[in-house]
Amino acid sequence: MLNRRRMLQAAFSGAGVAMGMPSPRSFAAPTESGLPSATLRSGGGPKRIVFFMQNQGFDPRTCIPKGMKHSGSLGTAKLPEPISPLEPFKDRLHIINGLHGTHTSPSHSAFFGALGGYRGGDGVPPSGSTIDYELSKVLPQTMLPHLCIGMDSIENMKTKPTIARLSASGAGQPIFMHSNPNHLYQLLYGGIAEGEIRRQHEARSNVMNKIEALAAAKGQSLPAEDQHRYGQFVRGFQDTNGLREQLSTISEHLRQFAPRVDERYAQPECETDWHDRLLDLGISSLTSGITNTLTIGSGRGEIFGAWKGLGIDQQGHNLGHMDQPDNPIWIKIRQYNSRMLVRIMEKLESIPEGSGTMMDNTLIVYTSNNADKQHTNGANWPVMLLGNCGGIFKTGCFTQIDGKRPINSLYTTLLRVAGQNVDRFNMSEQMAKKFDEGNGPLSEVLA
Repeated sequence: MLNRRRMLQAAFSGAGVAMGMPSPRSFAAPTESGLPSATLRSGGGPKRIVFFMQNQGFDPRTCIPKGMKHSGSLGTAKLPEPISPLEPFKDRLHIINGLHGTHTSPSHSAFFGALGGYRGGDGVPPSGSTIDYELSKVLPQTMLPHLCIGMDSIENMKTKPTIARLSASGAGQPIFMHSNPNHLYQLLYGGIAEGEIRRQHEARSNVMNKIEALAAAKGQSLPAEDQHRYGQFVRGFQDTNGLREQLSTISEHLRQFAPRVDERYAQPECETDWHDRLLDLGISSLTSGITNTLTIGSGRGEIFGAWKGLGIDQQGHNLGHMDQPDNPIWIKIRQYNSRMLVRIMEKLESIPEGSGTMMDNTLIVYTSNNADKQHTNGANWPVMLLGNCGGIFKTGCFTQIDGKRPINSLYTTLLRVAGQNVDRFNMSEQMAKKFDEGNGPLSEVLA
Protein backbone atom coordinates (compact mmCIF):
# COMPACT_ATOMS: atom_id res chain seq x y z
CA MET A 1 0.00 0.00 0.00
CA LEU A 2 1.17 3.51 -0.74
CA ASN A 3 1.91 5.65 2.27
CA ARG A 4 1.75 9.44 2.34
CA ARG A 5 5.51 9.87 1.90
CA ARG A 6 5.60 7.69 -1.20
CA MET A 7 2.58 9.50 -2.61
CA LEU A 8 4.30 12.87 -2.23
CA GLN A 9 7.50 11.52 -3.78
CA ALA A 10 5.48 10.37 -6.78
CA ALA A 11 3.70 13.71 -7.00
CA PHE A 12 6.84 15.78 -6.98
CA SER A 13 8.44 13.52 -9.55
CA GLY A 14 5.36 14.22 -11.67
CA ALA A 15 5.74 17.92 -10.97
CA GLY A 16 9.23 17.82 -12.44
CA VAL A 17 7.78 16.31 -15.58
CA ALA A 18 5.02 18.88 -15.62
CA MET A 19 7.35 21.83 -15.59
CA GLY A 20 8.86 20.85 -18.92
CA MET A 21 6.05 19.09 -20.70
CA PRO A 22 4.59 20.53 -23.90
CA SER A 23 0.91 21.30 -23.51
CA PRO A 24 -1.31 18.36 -24.47
CA ARG A 25 -3.79 18.73 -27.31
CA SER A 26 -7.21 17.40 -28.04
CA PHE A 27 -6.91 13.88 -29.36
CA ALA A 28 -8.63 12.62 -32.50
CA ALA A 29 -10.79 9.55 -32.14
CA PRO A 30 -9.27 6.27 -33.38
CA THR A 31 -10.27 5.21 -36.88
CA GLU A 32 -11.18 1.73 -38.04
CA SER A 33 -7.50 1.14 -38.81
CA GLY A 34 -6.75 1.57 -35.11
CA LEU A 35 -4.81 4.78 -35.59
CA PRO A 36 -6.10 8.25 -34.68
CA SER A 37 -7.40 10.01 -37.78
CA ALA A 38 -4.90 12.86 -37.30
CA THR A 39 -2.02 10.53 -38.01
CA LEU A 40 -3.52 9.59 -41.37
CA ARG A 41 -3.76 13.14 -42.64
CA SER A 42 -1.77 13.53 -45.83
CA GLY A 43 0.41 16.63 -45.83
CA GLY A 44 3.06 15.66 -48.36
CA GLY A 45 5.74 15.36 -45.68
CA PRO A 46 6.62 13.43 -42.54
CA LYS A 47 3.80 12.66 -40.15
CA ARG A 48 6.17 11.88 -37.32
CA ILE A 49 9.86 12.28 -36.58
CA VAL A 50 12.39 10.67 -34.24
CA PHE A 51 15.60 12.31 -33.05
CA PHE A 52 18.22 9.96 -31.58
CA MET A 53 21.09 11.83 -29.89
CA GLN A 54 24.11 9.83 -28.71
CA ASN A 55 26.51 11.67 -26.42
CA GLN A 56 30.32 11.79 -26.66
CA GLY A 57 30.33 12.53 -30.40
CA PHE A 58 29.71 10.66 -33.68
CA ASP A 59 33.02 9.99 -35.43
CA PRO A 60 32.37 9.94 -39.20
CA ARG A 61 34.74 6.98 -39.62
CA THR A 62 32.22 4.87 -37.70
CA CYS A 63 29.49 5.42 -40.29
CA ILE A 64 31.11 6.20 -43.67
CA PRO A 65 32.04 3.10 -45.71
CA LYS A 66 35.78 2.76 -46.27
CA GLY A 67 36.98 4.34 -49.47
CA MET A 68 33.99 6.67 -49.85
CA LYS A 69 35.34 10.21 -50.04
CA HIS A 70 32.73 11.69 -52.35
CA SER A 71 28.94 11.62 -52.50
CA GLY A 72 27.52 8.47 -54.00
CA SER A 73 25.29 5.43 -53.71
CA LEU A 74 25.55 2.99 -50.81
CA GLY A 75 24.33 0.21 -53.06
CA THR A 76 27.58 -1.76 -53.36
CA ALA A 77 29.28 -0.34 -50.26
CA LYS A 78 29.59 -2.24 -47.00
CA LEU A 79 28.60 -0.31 -43.89
CA PRO A 80 31.24 0.00 -41.15
CA GLU A 81 31.03 -2.48 -38.29
CA PRO A 82 29.59 0.00 -35.72
CA ILE A 83 26.44 0.50 -37.82
CA SER A 84 26.38 -2.95 -39.43
CA PRO A 85 22.88 -3.76 -38.04
CA LEU A 86 21.62 -1.17 -40.55
CA GLU A 87 23.03 -3.08 -43.54
CA PRO A 88 19.62 -4.65 -44.45
CA PHE A 89 18.13 -1.14 -44.35
CA LYS A 90 20.82 0.53 -46.47
CA ASP A 91 18.28 1.54 -49.10
CA ARG A 92 16.54 3.70 -46.45
CA LEU A 93 19.73 5.26 -45.11
CA HIS A 94 21.30 8.62 -45.94
CA ILE A 95 24.69 9.36 -44.37
CA ILE A 96 25.61 13.06 -44.30
CA ASN A 97 29.11 14.33 -43.53
CA GLY A 98 30.39 17.90 -43.49
CA LEU A 99 27.71 19.96 -41.76
CA HIS A 100 29.12 22.11 -38.98
CA GLY A 101 28.09 23.50 -35.63
CA THR A 102 31.03 25.69 -34.73
CA HIS A 103 28.66 28.43 -33.59
CA THR A 104 27.18 26.13 -30.93
CA SER A 105 30.52 25.77 -29.06
CA PRO A 106 29.89 22.07 -28.36
CA SER A 107 33.14 21.01 -26.55
CA HIS A 108 31.83 18.42 -24.04
CA SER A 109 28.30 18.92 -25.37
CA ALA A 110 26.27 21.58 -27.10
CA PHE A 111 23.38 20.69 -24.78
CA PHE A 112 20.28 22.61 -26.00
CA GLY A 113 22.38 24.05 -28.82
CA ALA A 114 22.60 20.66 -30.55
CA LEU A 115 18.92 20.70 -31.53
CA GLY A 116 18.61 24.46 -31.24
CA GLY A 117 21.45 25.40 -33.56
CA TYR A 118 22.67 28.10 -31.17
CA ARG A 119 25.38 28.54 -28.55
CA GLY A 120 25.03 26.02 -25.74
CA GLY A 121 26.96 24.93 -22.69
CA ASP A 122 26.76 23.25 -19.31
CA GLY A 123 24.30 25.16 -17.16
CA VAL A 124 23.42 27.53 -20.02
CA PRO A 125 19.63 27.82 -20.44
CA PRO A 126 18.15 27.44 -23.92
CA SER A 127 18.12 30.65 -25.90
CA GLY A 128 15.22 29.49 -28.08
CA SER A 129 13.09 26.54 -29.04
CA THR A 130 14.71 23.42 -30.47
CA ILE A 131 13.89 21.82 -33.82
CA ASP A 132 12.14 18.80 -32.32
CA TYR A 133 9.67 21.01 -30.47
CA GLU A 134 9.08 23.26 -33.49
CA LEU A 135 8.32 20.22 -35.65
CA SER A 136 5.95 18.80 -33.04
CA LYS A 137 3.79 21.91 -33.47
CA VAL A 138 3.39 21.57 -37.24
CA LEU A 139 3.20 17.80 -37.72
CA PRO A 140 -0.27 16.19 -37.66
CA GLN A 141 -1.89 16.89 -34.33
CA THR A 142 -1.52 14.43 -31.48
CA MET A 143 -2.42 14.45 -27.79
CA LEU A 144 1.14 14.88 -26.54
CA PRO A 145 3.01 16.62 -29.37
CA HIS A 146 6.50 15.92 -28.07
CA LEU A 147 7.95 13.15 -25.90
CA CYS A 148 11.58 13.06 -24.69
CA ILE A 149 13.21 10.01 -23.14
CA GLY A 150 16.71 9.97 -21.63
CA MET A 151 19.01 6.98 -21.11
CA ASP A 152 21.82 7.01 -18.55
CA SER A 153 23.40 4.92 -15.79
CA ILE A 154 20.87 3.15 -13.61
CA GLU A 155 21.94 5.28 -10.62
CA ASN A 156 21.32 8.53 -12.47
CA MET A 157 18.00 7.39 -13.89
CA LYS A 158 16.77 6.44 -10.42
CA THR A 159 17.96 9.53 -8.57
CA LYS A 160 17.15 11.99 -11.40
CA PRO A 161 14.10 10.52 -13.18
CA THR A 162 13.67 13.71 -15.20
CA ILE A 163 16.35 16.02 -16.53
CA ALA A 164 16.45 18.77 -19.16
CA ARG A 165 19.50 19.07 -21.41
CA LEU A 166 18.45 18.71 -25.06
CA SER A 167 14.99 20.07 -25.91
CA ALA A 168 13.25 23.37 -25.27
CA SER A 169 9.95 25.02 -26.13
CA GLY A 170 11.44 28.51 -26.07
CA ALA A 171 14.05 30.73 -24.46
CA GLY A 172 14.53 29.60 -20.87
CA GLN A 173 11.90 26.88 -21.28
CA PRO A 174 13.55 23.45 -21.15
CA ILE A 175 11.60 20.25 -21.82
CA PHE A 176 12.30 17.37 -19.46
CA MET A 177 13.38 13.91 -20.53
CA HIS A 178 11.75 10.90 -18.86
CA SER A 179 14.36 8.47 -17.56
CA ASN A 180 12.38 6.21 -15.23
CA PRO A 181 10.22 3.84 -17.29
CA ASN A 182 7.95 3.16 -14.31
CA HIS A 183 6.99 6.83 -14.07
CA LEU A 184 6.51 7.14 -17.82
CA TYR A 185 4.40 3.99 -17.99
CA GLN A 186 2.20 5.34 -15.22
CA LEU A 187 1.76 8.61 -17.09
CA LEU A 188 0.90 7.04 -20.45
CA TYR A 189 -0.79 3.78 -19.48
CA GLY A 190 -1.54 3.97 -15.76
CA GLY A 191 -5.26 4.20 -16.44
CA ILE A 192 -5.32 0.77 -18.11
CA ALA A 193 -2.72 -0.91 -15.91
CA GLU A 194 -3.42 -3.37 -13.14
CA GLY A 195 -2.02 -4.10 -9.70
CA GLU A 196 0.64 -1.88 -8.17
CA ILE A 197 1.07 0.29 -11.26
CA ARG A 198 -2.67 1.10 -11.26
CA ARG A 199 -2.60 1.91 -7.53
CA GLN A 200 0.39 4.20 -7.96
CA HIS A 201 -1.27 5.89 -10.92
CA GLU A 202 -4.46 6.59 -8.97
CA ALA A 203 -2.56 7.78 -5.90
CA ARG A 204 -0.43 10.12 -7.99
CA SER A 205 -3.48 11.43 -9.84
CA ASN A 206 -5.26 12.27 -6.60
CA VAL A 207 -2.24 14.02 -5.13
CA MET A 208 -1.51 15.93 -8.34
CA ASN A 209 -5.12 17.19 -8.49
CA LYS A 210 -4.92 18.39 -4.90
CA ILE A 211 -1.55 20.06 -5.44
CA GLU A 212 -2.86 21.81 -8.55
CA ALA A 213 -5.80 23.26 -6.62
CA LEU A 214 -3.62 24.23 -3.67
CA ALA A 215 -0.97 25.80 -5.90
CA ALA A 216 -3.58 27.82 -7.79
CA ALA A 217 -5.08 29.16 -4.57
CA LYS A 218 -1.74 30.06 -2.99
CA GLY A 219 -0.57 31.86 -6.12
CA GLN A 220 -3.30 34.46 -5.75
CA SER A 221 -1.56 35.95 -2.73
CA LEU A 222 1.82 36.40 -4.41
CA PRO A 223 3.18 39.79 -5.52
CA ALA A 224 2.22 40.67 -9.08
CA GLU A 225 5.76 40.23 -10.42
CA ASP A 226 5.84 36.61 -9.17
CA GLN A 227 2.39 35.58 -10.32
CA HIS A 228 3.43 34.96 -13.95
CA ARG A 229 6.21 32.56 -12.96
CA TYR A 230 3.95 30.85 -10.45
CA GLY A 231 1.24 30.62 -13.09
CA GLN A 232 3.60 28.64 -15.32
CA PHE A 233 4.14 26.24 -12.43
CA VAL A 234 0.41 25.77 -11.96
CA ARG A 235 -0.14 25.28 -15.70
CA GLY A 236 2.44 22.50 -15.55
CA PHE A 237 0.21 20.59 -13.16
CA GLN A 238 -2.83 21.41 -15.28
CA ASP A 239 -1.11 20.07 -18.40
CA THR A 240 -0.11 16.83 -16.70
CA ASN A 241 -3.55 16.31 -15.15
CA GLY A 242 -5.21 17.22 -18.45
CA LEU A 243 -3.10 14.71 -20.36
CA ARG A 244 -3.97 12.02 -17.84
CA GLU A 245 -7.68 12.75 -18.24
CA GLN A 246 -7.47 12.71 -22.06
CA LEU A 247 -5.61 9.41 -22.05
CA SER A 248 -8.36 7.89 -19.90
CA THR A 249 -10.90 8.62 -22.65
CA ILE A 250 -9.10 6.36 -25.15
CA SER A 251 -8.21 3.51 -22.82
CA GLU A 252 -9.46 0.77 -25.15
CA HIS A 253 -7.37 2.16 -28.00
CA LEU A 254 -4.28 2.32 -25.78
CA ARG A 255 -4.62 -1.33 -24.76
CA GLN A 256 -3.59 -2.32 -28.27
CA PHE A 257 -0.23 -0.57 -27.96
CA ALA A 258 0.81 -0.60 -24.28
CA PRO A 259 4.05 -2.55 -23.74
CA ARG A 260 3.92 -5.60 -21.52
CA VAL A 261 5.18 -4.88 -18.01
CA ASP A 262 7.81 -7.35 -16.84
CA GLU A 263 10.21 -7.60 -13.90
CA ARG A 264 12.79 -5.40 -15.62
CA TYR A 265 10.67 -2.34 -14.89
CA ALA A 266 10.84 -2.77 -11.10
CA GLN A 267 14.04 -4.82 -10.85
CA PRO A 268 16.45 -3.98 -13.68
CA GLU A 269 19.67 -5.97 -13.62
CA CYS A 270 21.51 -3.17 -15.41
CA GLU A 271 20.80 0.17 -17.08
CA THR A 272 20.21 -1.30 -20.53
CA ASP A 273 17.12 -3.05 -19.13
CA TRP A 274 15.68 0.40 -18.54
CA HIS A 275 17.05 1.73 -21.84
CA ASP A 276 15.11 -1.00 -23.65
CA ARG A 277 11.93 -0.39 -21.62
CA LEU A 278 12.12 3.34 -22.37
CA LEU A 279 12.52 2.59 -26.07
CA ASP A 280 9.44 0.32 -25.93
CA LEU A 281 7.44 3.16 -24.40
CA GLY A 282 8.76 5.63 -26.96
CA ILE A 283 7.81 3.34 -29.85
CA SER A 284 4.37 2.71 -28.38
CA SER A 285 3.76 6.45 -28.06
CA LEU A 286 4.34 6.72 -31.81
CA THR A 287 2.34 3.66 -32.88
CA SER A 288 -0.61 4.54 -30.64
CA GLY A 289 -0.66 8.09 -32.00
CA ILE A 290 -0.06 9.69 -28.60
CA THR A 291 2.86 11.71 -29.99
CA ASN A 292 4.28 12.75 -33.34
CA THR A 293 7.80 13.64 -32.17
CA LEU A 294 10.10 11.45 -30.12
CA THR A 295 13.51 12.61 -28.88
CA ILE A 296 15.88 9.99 -27.47
CA GLY A 297 18.87 11.18 -25.48
CA SER A 298 21.40 8.40 -24.96
CA GLY A 299 23.59 9.96 -22.31
CA ARG A 300 20.89 12.61 -21.78
CA GLY A 301 22.91 15.35 -23.46
CA GLU A 302 25.60 15.09 -20.79
CA ILE A 303 29.10 13.59 -20.67
CA PHE A 304 27.86 10.66 -18.59
CA GLY A 305 26.10 7.42 -19.53
CA ALA A 306 26.71 3.72 -18.94
CA TRP A 307 26.27 0.48 -20.90
CA LYS A 308 27.21 -2.23 -18.40
CA GLY A 309 24.52 -4.42 -19.90
CA LEU A 310 26.64 -4.64 -23.04
CA GLY A 311 29.64 -5.85 -21.05
CA ILE A 312 31.23 -2.38 -20.92
CA ASP A 313 32.80 -1.43 -17.59
CA GLN A 314 33.96 2.03 -18.69
CA GLN A 315 31.37 4.76 -18.35
CA GLY A 316 30.84 8.49 -18.32
CA HIS A 317 33.46 11.02 -19.32
CA ASN A 318 36.16 8.37 -19.89
CA LEU A 319 34.30 7.09 -22.94
CA GLY A 320 34.71 10.44 -24.62
CA HIS A 321 38.49 10.24 -24.44
CA MET A 322 38.63 7.01 -26.43
CA ASP A 323 39.03 6.91 -30.19
CA GLN A 324 35.80 5.54 -31.62
CA PRO A 325 36.97 3.86 -34.87
CA ASP A 326 37.96 0.19 -34.35
CA ASN A 327 37.30 0.55 -30.63
CA PRO A 328 35.43 -2.56 -29.37
CA ILE A 329 33.66 -0.50 -26.70
CA TRP A 330 32.31 2.04 -29.16
CA ILE A 331 31.46 -0.67 -31.66
CA LYS A 332 29.19 -2.22 -29.00
CA ILE A 333 27.56 1.11 -28.14
CA ARG A 334 26.99 2.11 -31.76
CA GLN A 335 25.68 -1.33 -32.71
CA TYR A 336 23.30 -1.13 -29.74
CA ASN A 337 22.08 2.23 -31.05
CA SER A 338 21.70 0.76 -34.54
CA ARG A 339 19.65 -2.16 -33.22
CA MET A 340 17.39 0.37 -31.50
CA LEU A 341 16.92 2.17 -34.81
CA VAL A 342 16.07 -1.15 -36.43
CA ARG A 343 13.48 -1.87 -33.73
CA ILE A 344 11.81 1.46 -34.39
CA MET A 345 11.75 0.90 -38.15
CA GLU A 346 10.51 -2.69 -37.97
CA LYS A 347 7.68 -1.79 -35.62
CA LEU A 348 6.54 1.16 -37.72
CA GLU A 349 6.87 -0.94 -40.87
CA SER A 350 4.50 -3.53 -39.38
CA ILE A 351 1.60 -1.06 -39.02
CA PRO A 352 -0.40 -0.08 -42.13
CA GLU A 353 -0.97 3.62 -42.73
CA GLY A 354 -2.66 5.08 -45.78
CA SER A 355 -1.45 3.18 -48.83
CA GLY A 356 1.76 2.08 -47.07
CA THR A 357 3.06 1.80 -43.52
CA MET A 358 3.85 4.15 -40.66
CA MET A 359 7.53 3.95 -41.54
CA ASP A 360 6.76 5.32 -45.01
CA ASN A 361 5.67 8.54 -43.29
CA THR A 362 8.39 8.72 -40.65
CA LEU A 363 11.86 10.26 -40.58
CA ILE A 364 14.55 9.23 -38.08
CA VAL A 365 17.47 11.58 -37.44
CA TYR A 366 20.52 10.04 -35.74
CA THR A 367 23.45 12.17 -34.61
CA SER A 368 25.23 13.39 -31.47
CA ASN A 369 24.82 16.37 -29.21
CA ASN A 370 28.61 16.55 -29.38
CA ALA A 371 29.29 16.78 -33.14
CA ASP A 372 32.07 14.34 -34.13
CA LYS A 373 33.96 13.79 -30.87
CA GLN A 374 34.56 14.78 -27.28
CA HIS A 375 36.27 18.21 -26.93
CA THR A 376 35.18 19.12 -30.44
CA ASN A 377 35.02 22.53 -32.07
CA GLY A 378 31.98 21.40 -34.04
CA ALA A 379 33.62 21.77 -37.47
CA ASN A 380 32.10 18.47 -38.60
CA TRP A 381 28.71 17.20 -37.46
CA PRO A 382 27.83 13.81 -39.04
CA VAL A 383 24.15 12.86 -39.33
CA MET A 384 22.27 9.78 -40.48
CA LEU A 385 18.72 9.96 -41.83
CA LEU A 386 16.45 6.91 -42.08
CA GLY A 387 13.27 7.00 -44.15
CA ASN A 388 12.22 8.97 -47.21
CA CYS A 389 8.72 10.13 -46.20
CA GLY A 390 7.03 9.23 -49.46
CA GLY A 391 10.04 9.97 -51.64
CA ILE A 392 10.84 13.44 -50.27
CA PHE A 393 14.30 12.54 -48.96
CA LYS A 394 17.10 10.82 -50.82
CA THR A 395 18.01 7.43 -49.40
CA GLY A 396 20.55 4.70 -50.07
CA CYS A 397 23.34 7.24 -50.39
CA PHE A 398 26.22 9.12 -48.82
CA THR A 399 26.51 12.89 -49.13
CA GLN A 400 29.72 14.81 -48.50
CA ILE A 401 29.16 18.52 -47.82
CA ASP A 402 31.94 21.11 -47.90
CA GLY A 403 31.63 22.18 -44.25
CA LYS A 404 30.21 25.60 -45.06
CA ARG A 405 26.62 24.95 -44.04
CA PRO A 406 25.50 24.58 -40.41
CA ILE A 407 23.23 22.00 -38.80
CA ASN A 408 20.61 24.78 -38.87
CA SER A 409 20.31 24.24 -42.63
CA LEU A 410 19.22 20.64 -42.03
CA TYR A 411 16.69 21.83 -39.47
CA THR A 412 15.41 24.40 -41.94
CA THR A 413 14.97 21.56 -44.42
CA LEU A 414 12.92 19.54 -41.93
CA LEU A 415 10.64 22.51 -41.32
CA ARG A 416 10.25 23.07 -45.06
CA VAL A 417 9.15 19.50 -45.76
CA ALA A 418 6.76 19.76 -42.81
CA GLY A 419 5.08 22.64 -44.60
CA GLN A 420 6.75 25.70 -43.08
CA ASN A 421 7.98 28.37 -45.49
CA VAL A 422 11.21 29.30 -43.72
CA ASP A 423 14.71 30.09 -45.00
CA ARG A 424 16.56 29.86 -41.69
CA PHE A 425 16.18 28.26 -38.29
CA ASN A 426 17.45 30.07 -35.18
CA MET A 427 19.99 32.04 -37.17
CA SER A 428 19.87 35.76 -37.83
CA GLU A 429 21.11 37.30 -41.05
CA GLN A 430 24.15 38.59 -39.18
CA MET A 431 24.93 35.10 -37.84
CA ALA A 432 24.32 33.54 -41.25
CA LYS A 433 26.88 35.82 -42.90
CA LYS A 434 29.48 34.34 -40.61
CA PHE A 435 28.38 30.71 -40.35
CA ASP A 436 26.27 29.83 -43.41
CA GLU A 437 27.36 30.27 -47.02
CA GLY A 438 23.98 29.17 -48.32
CA ASN A 439 20.35 29.95 -47.72
CA GLY A 440 17.19 27.92 -47.33
CA PRO A 441 16.99 24.13 -47.14
CA LEU A 442 19.80 21.66 -47.66
CA SER A 443 19.06 20.62 -51.23
CA GLU A 444 21.54 17.74 -51.12
CA VAL A 445 19.22 15.65 -48.91
CA LEU A 446 16.05 16.17 -50.95
CA ALA A 447 15.00 13.90 -53.80
